[in-house]
Amino acid sequence: MSIALHIISPEGTVLEAQAELVTLPGSAGPFTVLKDHAPIVTALDKGNVRYVSAGKEQFVAIKEGFAEVKNNVVTVCAEV
Repeated sequence: MSIALHIISPEGTVLEAQAELVTLPGSAGPFTVLKDHAPIVTALDKGNVRYVSAGKEQFVAIKEGFAEVKNNVVTVCAEV
């Protein structure tokens, strides 16, 4: 089982992907979300959302925003 990653900007959906892990640029420092992570809502700083999908590392640059982690779904709301 994997993590569903959704990145949404004011212009619309930027990315929908399945990932083994997601690293977010949290306002208190970067942190990694793995399967079955505890639910959280957090502010994000400008930086890269890093995710690994099918063994390949990928990045999406974001501006400040927010993220919610719940039930193996990571939703990022930010400008890209």
